[in-house]
Amino acid sequence: MRPTRQQYISLLLRYLRPQAGQVTLLAVLLLASIGVQLVNPQLMRQFIDAALSNDTSVNLGWLGGMFIGLAIAQQALSVSTTYFSERVGWTATNALRTDLALHCLRLDLSFHKARTPGELIERIDGDVTALANFFSQLVVQVAGSIILLVGVLIILSAIHWEVAVAFAVFAAVLLGGMIAVRSIAVPYWKADRQAAAELFGFIEERLAGTVDIRSSGARPYVMRRLYGHLRERLRAGSKARIIGTTTWSVPVLGFAIGNGLAFILAAMLYRTQALSLGTAFLIYYYAQMLYYPLNLISWQIEDFQKAGAGIIRIHELFNTTTQLGAGTGLHLPDGPLAVEFERVSFAYEEDDRVLHDVSLCLEAGKVMGLLGRTGSGKTTITRLLARLYDPTSGTVRLNGIDVRDVEISELRRRIGVITQDVQLFRATVRDNLTFFNPSIPDERLLQALGELGLQEWLAKLPDGLDTMLAAAGSGLSAGEAQLLAFTRVLLKDPGLVILDEASSRLDPATERMVERAISRLLHNRTGIIIAHRLSTVQRADTILILDEGRVVEHGDRLQLAADPSSRFAGLLRTGLEEAHMITQRGVD
Repeated sequence: MRPTRQQYISLLLRYLRPQAGQVTLLAVLLLASIGVQLVNPQLMRQFIDAALSNDTSVNLGWLGGMFIGLAIAQQALSVSTTYFSERVGWTATNALRTDLALHCLRLDLSFHKARTPGELIERIDGDVTALANFFSQLVVQVAGSIILLVGVLIILSAIHWEVAVAFAVFAAVLLGGMIAVRSIAVPYWKADRQAAAELFGFIEERLAGTVDIRSSGARPYVMRRLYGHLRERLRAGSKARIIGTTTWSVPVLGFAIGNGLAFILAAMLYRTQALSLGTAFLIYYYAQMLYYPLNLISWQIEDFQKAGAGIIRIHELFNTTTQLGAGTGLHLPDGPLAVEFERVSFAYEEDDRVLHDVSLCLEAGKVMGLLGRTGSGKTTITRLLARLYDPTSGTVRLNGIDVRDVEISELRRRIGVITQDVQLFRATVRDNLTFFNPSIPDERLLQALGELGLQEWLAKLPDGLDTMLAAAGSGLSAGEAQLLAFTRVLLKDPGLVILDEASSRLDPATERMVERAISRLLHNRTGIIIAHRLSTVQRADTILILDEGRVVEHGDRLQLAADPSSRFAGLLRTGLEEAHMITQRGVD
C-alpha cells in the first residue's frame, strides 16, 4: 500500500498553512541562495580570463573580494535556511504529535486493549519524527533544486546551446531514473516502522512487569523474545536501507558519467578555441553544480519514501474511529444522579458475554453495594456507566437520560471513579490533584482537602502542594494515593461516585482514615461501592450481587441482611475474610 497524492497534499496543507509566513520566508531565503550560487561562478570566469589575458582594465582584487563576499552571503543564507526549515519542521511535527495523541485519547478502550503503550509511543513519536524533513524541507528543497537545475541549464544555453542540450538530456534521463525508483522502498520502510513499534511495545510491557519477571525467574525467556524482536528489527531495517540505496546509487553512477561528459565537452570546445579557458572552466563548474540539485532530489526522494511509510501509518491511526458516538447534546442535571440499567448485555469479544440482561435501579442520593465473584461483571458495569464501552444491547440511563445521548466530556465530568490502582504522575501534588489544570486555584484545593479531613496529611508533606511525587507515586502509601484520588473526584463535584474496590489493599488503620473520606465524598451524591470486604458496603442502602454476569440478588441491605435465606445474609454469616476467600475461589 502506498500513500496517495491527496494524502501527501492534505497533510502538508494541514500543518504548514498555520506557518504560511515562515514557509514564505524559507522560500525567499532559498531563492536568494540559488541566485548567489548561479552568480558566483561568473565572477570566477571573469577572474580567470582577465588573469590569463593580463587585462588591466579588470580589477582582480575587486573580483576576488566580490567572490568571497558572495560566498559568505551564501553561507549565511544557508544557515538561515537551515534554521527556519528546522523550526517549520518541528512546529509541524509537534502539532501532528499533539493531534495523534489527542485522537488516541478519544478512542475507546477496545483500541487500547489491542495495542501496547510502547507501540503507540512509536506510532505517535517515531513515525512523526520520520516526517520532520518532509514538512521542513522536502517540498521547498525539491522546488528549489528544480529552479537551480533550470537556472544552470539556461546559463549553459547562453554559453553554448549544444552543451546545454547535452546536459539537459543527461539531467532528464538521470532525474527520470530517480523518479522511477522513488516508491520502491515505501513498503520496506513501513515494515521497518512496524518492527520498531513491536519492539518498543515489547520493551514497555516487560519493563512494567519487572517484578513478576524477576521473581518468576523468567529473565532468560524474556531476553530470548527480545533477541527475536531485535533480529526482526535488524532484518526489516536492513532490507529497507538496502532497497533505499537505489535512490542514491542511480545519481552516483550518473554523475560519474556526467563528470566525464563535462571534461570531454569542455576540452573539445577549448581546443577548437570556441571557448576561453575561463568559459571552459565555467561549463565544468556548472556541470558540477548540476550534481547538487539532482543529488538533493535523490536524498529527498529517499526521505519521501520514509515519509510515505509514516504517512500510511499516520493515516491508518487517524482513520481508526471510536465505537462510541458523540452524543446528541442532552445535559445531566446538577446534584445526585439516579442510575438505571434496562436489560443490559455486554461482550468484550464476540460470543463471550460478560453481562446478561442486567436490570437495576438506584435512586438518586442512594448508595449501592455491588458484590460478586472475580469476573462476575462488577467492573464492567462501572465502565458502561462511564461510557468507556457501550452495551451490546439494552440501555444505561442516568436520571432517565440514555448515557449515549450525553456528550462524553460532560458524562465523565459528572461521574467520579476511584479504583484500587491510582495513577499518579511525576509531578507536584498540586498537578496530580488537578490533572495539570492551572485554572483550579490553590484555595479550592485546600478546601477540598479540608472537606476530606486531610489537613494534617498535607501539613506533613515537606513542601505542601509543591511536594514532588516520584515516578508512579513511589514514596506514597496506598492510603495516601487513595486520598489523592478522593480529592480529585471531590474537585469534579460529580453526581455519581464509583468506588471500585478502592480500599481492598489497605491495612485496617489506613482503611479507617479512608472510610472517613469516603463518607464525605458520598455526602449528597449517588454512590456505587464494589468491594470484597463486606465491611465496606455496610454504608450501602441497597445490595446487588452478580454471578457470571447475571443479577442473582438485589434489594434493600437491611432487609437482605435480616433474611436468613438471602445470599447477602449468608456472606455476612461466613465473616469478612472467609467471604473474601470464598469469592476468590469462585464458590457461592
